[in-house]
Amino acid sequence: MRAALALLAAATALSAVPASARDDVTHKICSPNERLCFTLTTADEIPTYSVTRDGKPVIAPSRLGFMLRGDGKFEHSTALGEASFAQADTRWEQPWGENRWVRDHYREMRVPIVELIGGKRRIDLIARVFDDGVGFRFAFPDQPNLKDVRIDEELTEFTIAGEAEAWWITAGEWNRYEFLYNRTPAKQVGTAHTPISFRRKDDSLHIAIHEAALVDYSAFWLQRIDGQRFRTRLSPSSDGWKVRRAAPFETPWRTILIADDAPKLYAASDIILNLNEPNKLGDVSWVKPQKYIGIWWAMHLDQSSWHSGPKHGATTANTIRHIDFAAKHGFDAVLVEGWNVGWDGNWIGDHGRNFNFAQAYPDFDMDRVAAHAKVKGVAIMGHHETAGNSGLYAEQLEAAMDYYAKHGVPSVKTGYVADAGGVLHKDAAGKEIWDWHDGQWQVRHHLEVVLAAAKRRIAINAHEPVKDTGLRRTYPNWVSREGAKGMEYQAWGDPPNPPEHEPTLVFTRMLSGPMDFTPGIVSLTGKGGREIPSTLARQLANFVVIYSPVQMAADLPENYDKHPAAFEFIKRVPADWEQSRVLAGAIGDYAVFARQRRGGQDWYVGGVTDEAAREVTLDFAFLPKGKTFAAKIWRDGPGGGVGGDRFAMTVEEKKVTAATKWPIRMEAGGGFAIVLTPVR
Repeated sequence: MRAALALLAAATALSAVPASARDDVTHKICSPNERLCFTLTTADEIPTYSVTRDGKPVIAPSRLGFMLRGDGKFEHSTALGEASFAQADTRWEQPWGENRWVRDHYREMRVPIVELIGGKRRIDLIARVFDDGVGFRFAFPDQPNLKDVRIDEELTEFTIAGEAEAWWITAGEWNRYEFLYNRTPAKQVGTAHTPISFRRKDDSLHIAIHEAALVDYSAFWLQRIDGQRFRTRLSPSSDGWKVRRAAPFETPWRTILIADDAPKLYAASDIILNLNEPNKLGDVSWVKPQKYIGIWWAMHLDQSSWHSGPKHGATTANTIRHIDFAAKHGFDAVLVEGWNVGWDGNWIGDHGRNFNFAQAYPDFDMDRVAAHAKVKGVAIMGHHETAGNSGLYAEQLEAAMDYYAKHGVPSVKTGYVADAGGVLHKDAAGKEIWDWHDGQWQVRHHLEVVLAAAKRRIAINAHEPVKDTGLRRTYPNWVSREGAKGMEYQAWGDPPNPPEHEPTLVFTRMLSGPMDFTPGIVSLTGKGGREIPSTLARQLANFVVIYSPVQMAADLPENYDKHPAAFEFIKRVPADWEQSRVLAGAIGDYAVFARQRRGGQDWYVGGVTDEAAREVTLDFAFLPKGKTFAAKIWRDGPGGGVGGDRFAMTVEEKKVTAATKWPIRMEAGGGFAIVLTPVR
């Protein structure tokens, strides 16, 4: 039904073009609940849109347009054609995710924007309005005077109405997405990555800007022009232009999430998924959420090495030890990093030119390891670090994936450790070319890796990735990404991630999709004995708060043996959910989640706070009425917190129902975790 409506809308739009300038033409479409409206008009013959909520401006009039290589600017002297409309209200099932079922409810408008002079080129705008946000994109139809489309810049603007503050990370700098978030007035933002979140001062309205369905296009950065007026800035390319496509094609969606508060902003992020196409892979029952351990944290502590030698971590014996530990404690997989040749020497400075993705070091016997893992019922999680040398990886991709498929490896963590602008590949003549982690070339590369993996029933967890834009719906084997500062910064970061980091991530980075954050450092100790600014209970809470379908218990096996009470929760918490709810939260301050196990009746609740101790009231109204649940609680103990005894943790049990409300305290930098089990 939805596809038919979309085709009808497209056909109608293609036939509706203006004969002359009509500046008075305005097209408007509102959300199903009529509260949110998107308006498109022309001001001085320049296409301009705005967004209102309950009649009040959210996005003030903002310009649209493109800089086209060889064809000048598509912006001035334009008029709007006739609008066509469609709508949909469907429900679809995620094979895995925060929520099993997702409602896709919107109204759509398609409007041709046509030049009145010169070649009279046409670009259509497609807008979808949901109850809690807007998505719009541009369609380049097949036309004789605009076939080979080379985009120097996209001129989409977002003018935030009403004074606001922003949470953002800088874009275009060396460390990709791995920066601590800034909290500044919106008018002090520089050039930012998305998602970027805003909170208005007068009414606390929350707004987040991002994109969806980033395919064969350059990711955009959000550049502040003046005041609270922002414009898209496409990630650079080694070519003179930012994007090159053959018409017809459609750009990614530009998304605006709008909500009353931070918890509702998180809930609105389903829009990102809904703006992506349905699953294209067919049967994806082989994509399994996993909870895993790995040969990883010891390297960050400098106790082991990725490279060969006496400290080499990925040896046959060490891997078998981890497999046995995983089997004993019910983990699904073991990540093995540093098993393949190429890590010796300065692999980062050499840009990974010596990596071989299908050749093991002599002290790592893949056949023996794979056989042992199979007997124990534990999977091997593969690892392909490229040092940003995507071209070399692409050359070896088929052999690399075949190697893992032969050994029964169901998932691969990829890595692109290199400074921004340090993605290496070669042209047809063998000349080295350098691109960006979020430019069009690398966007294409990531999808090629995902598709090559899918042919072998392998899932991909990308680190140093391009940002998530909901493509896990279309390609469900793209299970997770990094794309922010993760737990490794607690080992050696300068500075380490502060306590406000996780409650900031929840309402910024996590709006885009899952993150392989690698929680569970129960030792609370980093490299050289440095103290991690966290508490034991908070490390447990992160398994609930920071979502990923591949969830790592990142600490050393021997450290879990030393903390059995904490380890009990880590072993129990699942990695796949029936439904998820944000019970309370504020950006950068705190976040409290409740999630129901996929296919089960038990619930898991987790909360984290910033550097301030705080008490929150838990309302268990999300539980089914008439049932009693046994609650097991792991919370910060007396004298705990980052300024006290970080290991102080109280474990207790209570009974709760849907009518229960009770307060729980989080110490500074701390948190809590709860398991709710039905009483039979």
